[in-house]
Amino acid sequence: MEKIKVKICQGTTCFVMGGEVIKSIHDTLVEKYADKIEIVPVRCLEVCHDADSFSQAPYVYVNDEVVSAATVDKVISVIESKLKNE
Repeated sequence: MEKIKVKICQGTTCFVMGGEVIKSIHDTLVEKYADKIEIVPVRCLEVCHDADSFSQAPYVYVNDEVVSAATVDKVISVIESKLKNE
């Protein structure tokens, strides 16, 4: 089984809007799903190119699904949903 890849944007807007806090999912999920997920902080996901998208930061990719206005709980929910579907 291929690991679920979680990319957490650490660009300026996402960082300021809470992206740094989302990195804490590493501590929560690695213990529980260490063999099933890979968490990768990235410099920028380039999702918020236009000014209207800034308000939806922080952004996280869970595999190819964009999670906007991401929170720890929201990202964990998407990950667990994908794990159930595999």
